[in-house]
Amino acid sequence: MSADRFRVRVTKDHLVFSAAHFITFNGNICERLHGHNWRVSVEVEGLLDENGYVFDFIALRDATQKLVNELDHRMLLPTQHPMIHVTADDREVTVRFEERRWVFPLEDCILLPIANTTAELIAHWMAGRLRTVIQAASKHYVDRLRVDVEENFGQWAGCELLVDGWPGMLH
Repeated sequence: MSADRFRVRVTKDHLVFSAAHFITFNGNICERLHGHNWRVSVEVEGLLDENGYVFDFIALRDATQKLVNELDHRMLLPTQHPMIHVTADDREVTVRFEERRWVFPLEDCILLPIANTTAELIAHWMAGRLRTVIQAASKHYVDRLRVDVEENFGQWAGCELLVDGWPGMLH
């Protein structure tokens, strides 16, 4: 097998989700609640398999679409932020930051295991989930995964992860 490197990139008009969030920065500054129409693009890199594929476009698109669907029309809330306290019961999610308090219907929220709902950390969360899908594929030669998230037109953030466990991976 050749040592040449190949890439597959998926970016579609339907890999978009509308979601609300707020972030904190500079210690104790908290943005107002607002929303975006986020776009996602995913790229994998590696060696070709016997079919001439790095990874199947359709499988990558469908796995990404599933994540986009989970986030679409939701309130994105971080569960690992040291100053944002998120509690949920069977009906509602309560969020507190200093003296501020928000209450949302549970079905309108997605609780993300991240420290802040920045585009960078959302991309990292998505990359982690997609890496699991890629690693579970029966045969692949992907060793690098990149997820880019556009928060606003022309404002992209990305995360690149290594993918362990593919057959013949060099260590």
